[in-house]
Amino acid sequence: MNSDSQPREELTAQEAKFSEAYAAHQAAGLNLDLTRGKPSIAQLDLASGLDGILDRNFELPDGTDVRGYGGLEGIPEARALGAELLRVRPQEVLAGGNSSLTFMYLYLMHAVFYGVTGDRRPWSETSGGPVFLCPVPGYDRHFAICEDLGIEMLNVPMTGNGPDMDVVEGIIEDDPRIKGMWCVPRYSNPSGESYDDTTVERIATMLDRTAPDFRLMWDDAYAVHAIAGAPAPLKDLMQLCRGKGGEHKVIQFASTSKITFAGGGIAFLAASEENLASFKRRLSVLTIGPDKVNQLRHVKFLNNIDGIKAHMRGHAKILRPKFECVESRLRENLGNRGMGTWTTPEGGYFVSFYTLPGLAKEVVRLAGDAGVKLTPAGAAFPYGEDPEDSHIRLAPSYPELEDVDKAMQVFVTCVALASVRQRLEAPT
Repeated sequence: MNSDSQPREELTAQEAKFSEAYAAHQAAGLNLDLTRGKPSIAQLDLASGLDGILDRNFELPDGTDVRGYGGLEGIPEARALGAELLRVRPQEVLAGGNSSLTFMYLYLMHAVFYGVTGDRRPWSETSGGPVFLCPVPGYDRHFAICEDLGIEMLNVPMTGNGPDMDVVEGIIEDDPRIKGMWCVPRYSNPSGESYDDTTVERIATMLDRTAPDFRLMWDDAYAVHAIAGAPAPLKDLMQLCRGKGGEHKVIQFASTSKITFAGGGIAFLAASEENLASFKRRLSVLTIGPDKVNQLRHVKFLNNIDGIKAHMRGHAKILRPKFECVESRLRENLGNRGMGTWTTPEGGYFVSFYTLPGLAKEVVRLAGDAGVKLTPAGAAFPYGEDPEDSHIRLAPSYPELEDVDKAMQVFVTCVALASVRQRLEAPT
């Protein structure tokens, strides 16, 4: 029953019931963690074949020994693998170390202090300072990069099919300081939706109207991370932009961090050859080259995009029951009760839960006091400020299924308790 329609006497009885259940959770001495979307041990074990796969054969077909220095762009075979993943040309790909986040930070630092290409002014010289559009809820580490580099952030609401393009287009028309936008186009972190064709097409058209130094940070981190069925289709943004100049404004990212070893994979940056030439000048000062041994063993292990997809079916088999558990507990305990809504993603690593306005921080606090750690409320918004104080990110990937179930029992109790208490405290 929706708590808004309940008499005060019933609300009081509900509060006592949920308080008793909450006290029992506190007494259980739990220590569970749903804070970050990390692959579980079982998922990491799927890539154990990486170890020893080279069998002391460190030579590429062209005779290069991958144990040596050099190769700033990554080995050709790894670049080709990244090109398949991101649907671009191998010459448009850099294959790096384990972290695509590092590539993102370095690219934006390059833009802020040097300009995106040799003939563009540094973003730091923008009158009033550079500004980025940030679809929300979004990835907290994207926002941390902007904050660290002094890039102002503006919120753009998500719609279920991607960012609200009416809002995006309106802001870009009105503010010449806009230098870019973050996008996680498939199974967005943390809301789980994938961009539909219309949204991608509007983004491509929008790029034609942006300044020459505008850069779209297209983080396709979950390209092959379906929980059930085939990965979500995604319109090819780069192909839509080719020949119109927009391809120079798209910077794409991906990695194997949630495919093989989370801390020991390959990151990919894809961009037009013009963009890469400018960025590599900065990169060549930073490093002599990436870990080519690790790149070669990944190529041997994954082979190609079909090998990646086959490997990811093993991940889906492990993840699916955990997400089904989250959905089941939410539906059984909170469905049709007016205490919140949530996403039901088909892929990725997260579920977004929306409490009644003003309750997210309280739910996170209650859960923490009962032994269940959650991502801080507001983390999925620039500067950590959720205007509605309603969004909570749930990350069920790492714990064992039994622990996910325990954590969700605590979570739904906390949501119910906070919701009833808010109603009781409201003016009558």
